[in-house]
Amino acid sequence: MQYKALAIDLDGTLLVGDEVPQANAQALRAARDAGLQVIIATARWSHFALRLAQDIGIGGPVIACSGAQVYDPDPAQDVFDHRLPADFVDALYQICNAERCIATITVGDHVQIKMDGEPDQAFLTEEMRWVSQLASEPKDLPRVAAIQGSGCNARIRDELTAAFADRVSILDSIGPTGKIILTITAKQATKGAALAAACEHLALEPENVVAFGDAENDIDMFQLAGASVAMGQADDATKAAASFVSKPNFEGGVAHGITRLLERGTL
Repeated sequence: MQYKALAIDLDGTLLVGDEVPQANAQALRAARDAGLQVIIATARWSHFALRLAQDIGIGGPVIACSGAQVYDPDPAQDVFDHRLPADFVDALYQICNAERCIATITVGDHVQIKMDGEPDQAFLTEEMRWVSQLASEPKDLPRVAAIQGSGCNARIRDELTAAFADRVSILDSIGPTGKIILTITAKQATKGAALAAACEHLALEPENVVAFGDAENDIDMFQLAGASVAMGQADDATKAAASFVSKPNFEGGVAHGITRLLERGTL
């Protein structure tokens, strides 16, 4: 088999809601046992990705924050780390604070959650902090902002996209509930760039990687990898960029793709 690693998105790909279906977990362990390195590549923060990897029984670095970070837990260091520009963050926070939304902002070693009403603390992990209003932290700028809310997102697109087009990427991704979320990173922070950094760190060639995803922010990763698998429910652009279109994520699309790869040695 020419492939040596898998790079797998979480929401809308490996996950159904916040859960990893048993078939997907078993397929990842089979890939691990066949000698494939498994790299999680997610819009979520590194803490979440690392906990999930540990639960499945896979190790190694993770691509987090929609490509703004590559983190290696051993020896606990960032391989790749890009932050949003300060002037953009100020403008973004003004809109989010004025509009109803759920804003998830990954800042350094913690995650700010801005929403109307304080959530039940039982649903927050140790790195998550609820805030009623977002406030800039100039010494620790965000890696990624994920914003849900139709009015808020419309304002972000209308007021910020053109003004910051040369420095910021504002892309659609699919959240755990299946709703569209704006995923915002610095321009140089893409899953493709992060995958290249992870490959260099692991002494892998990108053409030896198979990437799995379901949304616009996975396409850069598809273009770099040697092969790619889109979930069956993905949008047309994501499917067109993939080498193979699998079943939808809720029908075990990752497991189907991995099984096909292990049985055939190709897609």
